[in-house]
Amino acid sequence: MNDSMSIPHLIMNASTVVQGVMLLLIIASIISWVMIFQRTFVMRRARKAHQVFEERFWSGVDLNELYRETPSEQETQGAEHLFRSGFREFNRLLPKTRSPQAILDGVQRSMRVAWSREEERLNLHLVFLATVASASPYIGLFGTVWGIMGSFQSLSMAQQATLATVAPWIAEALIATAMGLFAAIPAVIFYNRLSAESGRLLGKYEDFAEEFHSILHRNLQGRAETGTA
Repeated sequence: MNDSMSIPHLIMNASTVVQGVMLLLIIASIISWVMIFQRTFVMRRARKAHQVFEERFWSGVDLNELYRETPSEQETQGAEHLFRSGFREFNRLLPKTRSPQAILDGVQRSMRVAWSREEERLNLHLVFLATVASASPYIGLFGTVWGIMGSFQSLSMAQQATLATVAPWIAEALIATAMGLFAAIPAVIFYNRLSAESGRLLGKYEDFAEEFHSILHRNLQGRAETGTA
């Protein structure tokens, strides 16, 4: 390959606008890959933490003992966070009211808030990946259009139109397109994958909240039947 048509040479000698487009796409690609690895690690850790906690929860351990074992709310995540929020509200309301429905409503609200925080934590930075996935092709296309415009300008100023006159402009335009796709394709693939994983985890958290709510409901029914305050 002729050195003047090599990719590094074309990038270094591209117009300022196209170089700016390429730089923006490179930065977006690097940041998106950092987010991809970071979010993948977060999802893997959340999935493992949920499995460990559910095994402990369904092992028959006393709920008060399990509550004492859980760390502070800032350190918990996933179903453990929902459990701690809900059971704390349960213990807070139990001595204050004799209405089981009022207690269960308070527990449900507390767990709903905890679930929303988990949703925010799991979906953090996914909007950035979606933005890169949707915007990068258009940013690359802008560089392509600019390069094609440059090729037509060079043709208009050339006395004799040859391939050598327009080839560098067209080449840098195509490189801009390729870089836009290079940034967009991994972003859209991992956005879909991470969004699906986040949805599965949030669904598991919601199922746990419903099951825990049912356990507390049976607990209150048992207290009412035995006359326990």
